[in-house]
Amino acid sequence: MNSPQKKAYLTRASVLAILNDDEVASVSTAETASRLGDGDEYLDLEHLDHGVCRARGTSTTMGSVLPRKSIPASTWTKIIACLAAPGA
Repeated sequence: MNSPQKKAYLTRASVLAILNDDEVASVSTAETASRLGDGDEYLDLEHLDHGVCRARGTSTTMGSVLPRKSIPASTWTKIIACLAAPGA
């Protein structure tokens, strides 16, 4: 695993570690949805370097998405802070 891949993996693991069991269940349920609503905010867990994204039509693949609406605002804030931290 090269350095950028390792960094991406560790960042993704750090983000997911913030979620409690109920939030993981909520996110897992959200992944079964066919798509996000137009304008819904989300993080692409495969491309966290893109930051917060907004859904546009049917172009969002749900398998690697962390929808903002599936977790409490306090958890979303912690995740954004984790991504903004130096070295993330």
